[in-house]
Amino acid sequence: MLSWDEFDTEETAAAKPAAAAGESAAPMTLDKLDSAGDAAAHDARAVSADDSDAVARAKAALNELDIREGLEDLEGAAARVRVDEKRMINCRADLNQLVPFKYDWAWQKYLDGCANHWMPQEVNMNADIALWKSQDGLTEDERRIVMRNLGFFSTADSLVANNLALAVYRLITNPECRQYILRQAFEEAIHTHAYQYCIESLGMDEGEIFNMYHEIPSVAKKASWGLKYTRSISDPQFDTGTVETDKQFLRNLIAYYCVLEGIFFYCGFTQILSMGRRNKMTGTAEQFQYILRDESMHLNFGIDMINQIKIENPHLWDTEMKDEATQMILQGTQLEIEYARDTMPRGVLGMNAAMMEDYLKFIANRRLTQIGLPEQYAGATNPFPWMSEIMDLKKEKNFFETRVTEYQTGGALAWD
Repeated sequence: MLSWDEFDTEETAAAKPAAAAGESAAPMTLDKLDSAGDAAAHDARAVSADDSDAVARAKAALNELDIREGLEDLEGAAARVRVDEKRMINCRADLNQLVPFKYDWAWQKYLDGCANHWMPQEVNMNADIALWKSQDGLTEDERRIVMRNLGFFSTADSLVANNLALAVYRLITNPECRQYILRQAFEEAIHTHAYQYCIESLGMDEGEIFNMYHEIPSVAKKASWGLKYTRSISDPQFDTGTVETDKQFLRNLIAYYCVLEGIFFYCGFTQILSMGRRNKMTGTAEQFQYILRDESMHLNFGIDMINQIKIENPHLWDTEMKDEATQMILQGTQLEIEYARDTMPRGVLGMNAAMMEDYLKFIANRRLTQIGLPEQYAGATNPFPWMSEIMDLKKEKNFFETRVTEYQTGGALAWD
């Protein structure tokens, strides 16, 4: 391993031990930053005959730079961060100091997400194109399912990404969690890209598909429900720090992680993956498999964040907040049941709306218990046992361990 000592002159090396003995362990202060390296900086900044006027002015401008003026704008940046100072929200420690980690699970999820990278163009859509263009390739009910789901998902992941970028990232005050949120936002962009890739490949009317969240009631209601939890906290002036604003932010996290990603996505995933099992729309189904793998991690990360906020701020998780969270999950379940009925007016793909309703109640119970709330649908069970290897909710924590494809890039995946 290289050491800067190797580049010291003999004179510097001889003088170094005396200076290092007193200062090596001391943290750099702003006063020391002002004076450190001044001589070297002065030499580097000297205007030479070869410098253009613009270069000379740039060097002169830097002579006026006040280091303290920039760094003191960073709240809590005057000292090194200790682990016990880190908090999920309302933390005043320096957010730019990634380590030491407090939440190792957040960093591990970031690493897992990076190892899980894929791109839509890696999936061959030729069979889907031929089937979609064939007059007798799919039934009208099957076409309705494909179009409705591409219509919902093509904008839903954009809504999630906007919420992450405009609100969640700014309000979460833990750097390792922020690191994962950045990765998640990129994955949401990939998902939107994947839906666009499917829509374009199949030659669908892009205006019709992308505007379904304005024009189709069952799609519009889900989008509208999610957006109402974003409006206030995406305001740049919104900040946490009071009981009410902290609760408002917690509601947003529950809405987006437990409901939008944790309930609203599951009817569509089930329908498209069922088509893939029947050797129909296999390219689209493969895209959904990749997306599901990402969403499983998003969901678990969000639940971990919610539960950590509850641990650090127990006063927020009062009777009123528990009732609100329960109602949010039940409302989301009802909207998804209505969406199932709209997308499946008749039985199709070995399922029907009644079976999907049972499945969504099973999911809702899972979401409730994951954030410490009691089940609300007594006796709800999973009517689709064939899904256990793909998206069985009881396996979400170790989803990848149950697959031979764990943590490979998309191009190397081979779905069995």
